[in-house]
Amino acid sequence: MNQHLIDSLQWRYATKKFDDQRNISKDDLDLLKKTFALTATSYGLQPLKLVVVTDKKVQEQLVAHSYGQKQVGQASALFVICSEQSIDAAFVENYFARVEEVRGTPTEVLAPFKKHLMENFITKPKEQLTLWASKQAYIALGNLLTACALHHLDSCPMEGFDPQGYDSVLGLTEKGLTATLVMPVGYRAADDFMASLAKVRRPVADVVIEVDQS
Repeated sequence: MNQHLIDSLQWRYATKKFDDQRNISKDDLDLLKKTFALTATSYGLQPLKLVVVTDKKVQEQLVAHSYGQKQVGQASALFVICSEQSIDAAFVENYFARVEEVRGTPTEVLAPFKKHLMENFITKPKEQLTLWASKQAYIALGNLLTACALHHLDSCPMEGFDPQGYDSVLGLTEKGLTATLVMPVGYRAADDFMASLAKVRRPVADVVIEVDQS
C-alpha cells in the first residue's frame, strides 16, 4: 500500500478558514493547472475550462455569490471549474484534429468513431449535454483534491454558490462557459476549528463490495 497517498488523504479536509497571509507558489499553481489539463474525461473530449482567480478584489466579490462563505475570499487562489456551453460539431471536430496532430492517426481510421460521436452529441438536447459536462467537472475536482492533498495544499470543494453570479462577475457567458464547481486553494488558518476534528468516513468494508471467485 502507498502509505503516502493514504496519509495525504487522511490529512486533507474541507478547509473552512484559510490563512490569508500565505500564498501558494507559482510552481504549485502550475502543477495544479497541469493536473486539471491531464484529468480523464468521457471520450477525452474535455468539455471543461479552469478559471484561476488570484485577484483578491474579485475573490471578495465572489463571496457574495457563495452564500457568504469567507474561504472564497481568504484562499490564496480560487479555482472555478467551468463547463462548455456549446458542445457541437465544431467542438468534436477540434478534438479529432488534436488526435490527428498528436498521434498522427490517419483520418480514415478515426472516421467511424468520429461519426459515432457526431451523431451522439448533435442529436442530444442541450440539457443532457450540460448534465454530461457537469459530470466531467466532478472527475476534475476529485483529481485536483487529491493533487492538493499529496502536496499538502489545503482546499475546499464547493457546490454552494450561485453559478449565474459567478458567470456575471467572471464574464463566463461571453466565453461560452458556466461555473459548475468551485475550489478555494491555499493554507489552512491556525484557528480553523475543522482542522482538529477527526475524519468521519464509513469503513472500507462498508463502502466496497467485492466480486471475486472465492
